[in-house]
Amino acid sequence: MSTAAVSQAEALRAEKKQRSVKCVVWDLDNTVWQGTLLEGGVTGLRPRVVDAMRALDERGILQSVASKNDHAAAWAQLEAYGLADYFLYPQIGWGAKSGSLERIAKDLNIGIDSFAFIDDQAFEREEVAFAQPAVLCIDAAEIEAMLARPEFNPRFVTEDSRRRRAMYQADIARKQVEEHFDGPQEAFLASLEMRLRIAPAQEEDLKRAEELTLRTNQLNTTGYTYSYDELDFFRGSPDHRLLIAGLDDKHGPYGKIGLVLIECRDGVWMVKLLLMSCRVMARGVGTVLINHLRNEARRHGVRLLAEMLPNERNRMMYMTYKFNHFRELEKRDDGLVIFENDLSTVHAFPAYMRIEIGE
Repeated sequence: MSTAAVSQAEALRAEKKQRSVKCVVWDLDNTVWQGTLLEGGVTGLRPRVVDAMRALDERGILQSVASKNDHAAAWAQLEAYGLADYFLYPQIGWGAKSGSLERIAKDLNIGIDSFAFIDDQAFEREEVAFAQPAVLCIDAAEIEAMLARPEFNPRFVTEDSRRRRAMYQADIARKQVEEHFDGPQEAFLASLEMRLRIAPAQEEDLKRAEELTLRTNQLNTTGYTYSYDELDFFRGSPDHRLLIAGLDDKHGPYGKIGLVLIECRDGVWMVKLLLMSCRVMARGVGTVLINHLRNEARRHGVRLLAEMLPNERNRMMYMTYKFNHFRELEKRDDGLVIFENDLSTVHAFPAYMRIEIGE
């Protein structure tokens, strides 16, 4: 192997060590259970596998399945063991498992570089590693040891973490309703009875706020990450405003899904960070948050600027700024873009969402 290839491999290994796993995808035969289902040889669950699934679920790590099996038979077996409810967008069929992981990542709308894949077969792990090198592949024999690895241990486990699977299951229900909804998009959004609350972050919000900066990549204007202590400083600083947004609807809570950090200078507000959970991408939350910022800047008589660090993953946030009448003021050598909104356009909040502004 060439020196360049070795360096690339070492860099990839280092990246995998530092990552935070958001979704674990399980094989079934000789991984979740002992034996091969279609050969009639299932003799029970692998020892400690249920403990592992419960621990991952409590930490807010999502789970799914990629198994070469008959779907109906495998799903019936999971239901018989009481495990089916853990798995989101399971892929059970005869295709390559790398393709199954790609579909799960797309359905969950999270980066495949935050996935781990567990399989007892070296061939299957190697196929996934070759086709999806960003995925962390783990031998089923290492399930118990896996739980102690840093990638599977978020610094904080928040209430939103513990409810993450339930919130994704509610999203699935929403999508099913939307697919069968006969009418315009705004009518569907109105039918959800959404309520968005925007308020200054409180101490009890800081763990979730740190988690949002670490987990949110696509709908994040700068990619800046902040620790609990840094966020606590901003919360109490007279030169900063730290806002957090929560959303719920008739199907249940989305949790805390948005964060805004503003640096307040003489006559200027600079948005240092604007991010949203991918689960609210199609709900218009970004426009509502920006509209709130415009209203507040206008009320305080200040200029409204925003930092943006464009990359391949956050283009939607770049377009959100452009759509909401921000113009590029400056583009720096390091790629940082400074936007400004002239505040001349006044927008009403959307009629399909109830907005609550906290003090």
